Amino acid sequence: MKIYGISGLGADKRVFNFLTLNYEFTPIHWISPKKKESIKEYSKRLSTVIDIENDFCLIGVSFGGLVATEISKILNPRITILISSAHTKNELNPIFRWFGKIKIIRFIPTSFFHFPKRIATYLFGAKNNKLLYAILKDTDPSFVKWALYELTNWQNTTLLKNVIKINGTSDKLIPPRGTTKMLLIDKGAHFMIVDNAPKISEFVNLEIAKIINQSNF
Repeated sequence: MKIYGISGLGADKRVFNFLTLNYEFTPIHWISPKKKESIKEYSKRLSTVIDIENDFCLIGVSFGGLVATEISKILNPRITILISSAHTKNELNPIFRWFGKIKIIRFIPTSFFHFPKRIATYLFGAKNNKLLYAILKDTDPSFVKWALYELTNWQNTTLLKNVIKINGTSDKLIPPRGTTKMLLIDKGAHFMIVDNAPKISEFVNLEIAKIINQSNF
């Protein structure tokens, strides 16, 4: 079983470095979005790196979870695991949907899409600030602007059967909500993919093992 991982908004494969998985893992690298490209169109382009001839699973973190959901609607992963993310637009923080309605993000200059360290530390709840700051430093603000617009305007309401969420009880950006099967990390914040990697690894390995065992019967 191969696992493909999609990192969070503007982040990269470094957020997966702390996981200990029992299966082959391949991070999917972000590509540059085309002008006014929708998250559906983007996800379709991004999905072309996945080997669909063999069984695979998807892991999506934060904004990467939205993309993983869109890819799951196109392809057929055995399971999609969303970490610090949402399965439908109704599981997102209502303030995101409000920003989407007023369309303000498109009118904000790209240069503004750099997260100040103090604000980022508060929102992400990160314990590993060194890694968080390194990721923020390398983040392309034009990608952040595009991704935030797509996040706040995400329209998915389709509930897929093979989706499980892992959310943190202290996540300020995407708090636990909705009816999707959910595993909770006590006091986990938005950066828990790093800060709570052992527990998340345990959850991921267990859920994939269940899928594999079901196939053997």
